Amino acid sequence: MPERVSEIAIQFKQAPSLLFRQTPIEQLTPNFLVLRIQPNEGIALQFGGKVPGPAVRMGAVAMDFCYADYFNTTPTTGYETLLYDCMIGDATLFQRSDNVELSWSVVKPILDTWQASSTLPQYAAGTWGPQEAHELLARDGRQWWHNPSLCRVPAS
Repeated sequence: MPERVSEIAIQFKQAPSLLFRQTPIEQLTPNFLVLRIQPNEGIALQFGGKVPGPAVRMGAVAMDFCYADYFNTTPTTGYETLLYDCMIGDATLFQRSDNVELSWSVVKPILDTWQASSTLPQYAAGTWGPQEAHELLARDGRQWWHNPSLCRVPAS
């Protein structure tokens, strides 16, 4: 992917347009709740709201909470905890070697099959994936979530 992003975007169902039946508003924009996991921990809410005044006009509202902005701290990567656990001998967050070996015995045949297959779509590293992934969602009237305008911590 072109950037490191881990987030959950929830698109709310469209509200019935009964209020806007006799107005120039043809379609309401979808409302979203976005939970950002990494690297810019936070929550964003995007929704449409009526612009104050007698005319019926809708405006986009974006509410964005970023932990880094509010608490004025630099987000950590999580490695600090792991390194500290290593130093004090706490193996709670680490996998045992037999568990890792068993996991690879399940995953390796799948990876080998994918590599040998010529029917699976290929795509270049650093992109948002193959065009077929976008087409798959488009068939159902959906699309992948990507909104770079939300709080972004510059990559270091």
